[in-house]
Amino acid sequence: MTAAPPGGLLSGVTVLDLASVGPAARCTRLLSDYGARVVKVGPVPSADARPIEPSFFAYSGHRGMRRVLLDLKDDDGREAFLSLAAAADVVIESFRPGVVDRLGIGYEAVRARHPGIVYCSTSGYGQDGPHAARAGHDVNYLAVGGYLAMSTPGTDGAPPLPGATVADAAAGGMHAALAITAALASRASTGEGAYLDVSVAEGVLWLMSLSIDEQLALGTEPGPGHDILSGRFACYATYQARDGRWLAVGAIEAKFFANLCRALGCPELASSQLDEGAQPAIRSAFADAFAERDRDEWVRELAGADTCVAPVLSVAEVSDDPQFVARGVVVTAHHPSEGQLRQLAPLLAGMRRDADAELPDPRLTDTIALLREAGVDAATIGTWTDRRVVA
Repeated sequence: MTAAPPGGLLSGVTVLDLASVGPAARCTRLLSDYGARVVKVGPVPSADARPIEPSFFAYSGHRGMRRVLLDLKDDDGREAFLSLAAAADVVIESFRPGVVDRLGIGYEAVRARHPGIVYCSTSGYGQDGPHAARAGHDVNYLAVGGYLAMSTPGTDGAPPLPGATVADAAAGGMHAALAITAALASRASTGEGAYLDVSVAEGVLWLMSLSIDEQLALGTEPGPGHDILSGRFACYATYQARDGRWLAVGAIEAKFFANLCRALGCPELASSQLDEGAQPAIRSAFADAFAERDRDEWVRELAGADTCVAPVLSVAEVSDDPQFVARGVVVTAHHPSEGQLRQLAPLLAGMRRDADAELPDPRLTDTIALLREAGVDAATIGTWTDRRVVA
């Protein structure tokens, strides 16, 4: 595995993150792990409003990030934010459409101070359109994007809830991170910033593009069991082992399917892989064979034998999987109040994977230091501090 350069691929990039949770926070987790300096911007605590604080372990404990608290409803607090934005490269927010403009910290206000700013607004449905103001969460965006309708339903016919926040993480977070890095690459050659309207729901459409493009081109109605990737054939399915645990089979190619049939003692089925009428018999034969041994016995025999078989690991099992252990996907982190804990390392290609990490103290802020770095004079900072519009 090639190590990332010192400081990370986004070293030198400063990001102001106005989000506490959700897709925007997933995005800045990625940007930080690529080396960007991410500054979390939260509200100044008051009797009736306190910053939302995720669990100490969530979002990697804000590993490598800094923190400022500002009263954005106050003119001086707004000025403090705009001063920070003038010294930043990226601003990302996830308020309802129109809120940042009402606060006076929207794209146009920031661009007036910094024409090269990359400003990213993340929202469920985008900044305009008839559904722009609708509230929603991960499951809602998966619902309107066709994802839930393509998932194999439960015994009661209901679309299943996914085991991960796919919309937040991929359709939103990765979507925003990709857009931001593309805008930064463009700015490097043109000098011009950009405004990015990230719709999580549209990100789901992209994730579903194989099915949606088929429907648009052919007029078909894809759904569970429609094709080889959605459960139509026995070669792409899950099967239960003797010990009650499960195996995932993805033997799409004919050679892998033939290898699997031989290993399971039913080589005569190899020629019937895509025969619609043979599917019940193949599923029954596979189910009977897998039920004869425990999951891990089958893994030892099949995983390395070109059969495309893998264990369905529990979340607790994942971190001890030999492949992941060898790749160093878990690191030790040190939290100021919670002590030592294990967490996932920066995982994506090009990220630095250090052996351990120091997590920031959520009781402290970097507000004063960052305002100084942004060029705000000491007297002004003192006034803002006395007025409690920064903390």
